[in-house]
Amino acid sequence: MSDYDRIASAMTYLVNRASDQPNLEEIAAHVHLSPYHFQRLFCRWAGTTPKRFLQVLTLERGKGLLDKSSSLLDVSHELGLSGSSRLHDHFVQLEAVTPGEYKNRGKQLKIEYGVHSTPLGALFVAVTPRGVCRAGFMDFNSKDELLDDLRIAWPFSSITESTSSTRYVIDAIFSGNAGSKEGPLSLHVAGTNFQIAVWRALLKIPPGTVASYGQIAESLGASNAARAVGNAIGSNPVALLIPCHRVIQKSGALGGYRWGPTKKLMVQTWERMQDEPPNNSFEPPPRPDGP
Repeated sequence: MSDYDRIASAMTYLVNRASDQPNLEEIAAHVHLSPYHFQRLFCRWAGTTPKRFLQVLTLERGKGLLDKSSSLLDVSHELGLSGSSRLHDHFVQLEAVTPGEYKNRGKQLKIEYGVHSTPLGALFVAVTPRGVCRAGFMDFNSKDELLDDLRIAWPFSSITESTSSTRYVIDAIFSGNAGSKEGPLSLHVAGTNFQIAVWRALLKIPPGTVASYGQIAESLGASNAARAVGNAIGSNPVALLIPCHRVIQKSGALGGYRWGPTKKLMVQTWERMQDEPPNNSFEPPPRPDGP
């Protein structure tokens, strides 16, 4: 098992067992490492301790964040993104496919794709000369299945594999390089007018915070359209960069996510950690009782 696989497995274990509050020894045993070595590895990959990661994995946190975000979508995009998060959405600009492009279904369009390992799991990324057109976790789909979906969406396009051409997207998300001299990271997506409006609204939710489906609908002047908003969010073609993971139910429950509730919690928690200073302190395993 690689270091990446160990950390991914540990994060999944923490998500699934958050209510049990497992200690360091239990988590380390799950990935077959000593507590000391697991702690070091987790800090290196996640930028925080397993204990702090676990603290964020609570339903009450979701409720609290939601309570604080009652006027979230009234805040300007710039003011909402003043933190130090690596996933600065003001480095992301969304360009919708034009009616002519949609009609041509990718004719003379060159699409390059690649699969990359990330702290959150394998990520399939596809780009056009105008920007990112696909990003999705591979938890439930093989590369061939994701390629088939891409071909269905753009049947007349030229699709080739090139991880070197898609690497910049991974660097922008996970290495904090989105604000490079090349300018904002562009998205090149196709959707209905309503879907595009919902996706633009998602970009206004500051990193590390959440909004409800109802709040998104209200921000669009369609307060009774929460279900339609949910459908549009579920159709999001670009994971992470269009942050559908920041939308939860009014009750504070997670709500749906194309890649499953465990992945949604992992993404929320990872993103929350990016605004905190790196924590490289090592917590020793609990001492046994006795003199």
